[in-house]
Amino acid sequence: MAKALIVYGTRYGATEMTANEIADVLRQEGLDVNLVNLKDEKVKDISEYELVVVGSGIKINRWAKEPEKFIKKHQKELTKKKVALFVCCGSAEPIDEKEDKAASIERARTKYLEEKAAKYDLQPVALGLFGGVYNFNTMGWFFRRSMSAVKPQLEAAGFKETEPGLYDTRDLDAIRGWAKELAQKVND
Repeated sequence: MAKALIVYGTRYGATEMTANEIADVLRQEGLDVNLVNLKDEKVKDISEYELVVVGSGIKINRWAKEPEKFIKKHQKELTKKKVALFVCCGSAEPIDEKEDKAASIERARTKYLEEKAAKYDLQPVALGLFGGVYNFNTMGWFFRRSMSAVKPQLEAAGFKETEPGLYDTRDLDAIRGWAKELAQKVND
């Protein structure tokens, strides 16, 4: 049974929920999965894993610091493994109707995934760009205020509150499909 490590950094929980979805699918596909929130636990050794999946939330155009540190620490070994990167961000599901959706998604994929992989000389077997969660209840006052214009755009784009103050723009079917394809790349 192939062993997989999924590590992630999250700010508001979308990346954690996404990592859990990916882990569930990989397990269903026969992989032995270790799931680690890098805020809670450090990973010292990755030698036993055939696949390493690194995920991050994006806030103000930046990866969370924990997954970035993980990649930096394990860079040499990661270049010799099957690696997948994913991010959860608002750019994955553009909400401004004036914006070209395909162009926005391509810009986000390049900036948050391809450039990150190139920075660390990684050759990922998969790159995943997924929507995020806008949780206005957990945002700080300043950030919530600056994001207040986003609420009407979310609703205009068809995203409804899943609970008061919470908008989930992730496509769970796309996440599960990505994870299934990833499992096939490991099992081949």
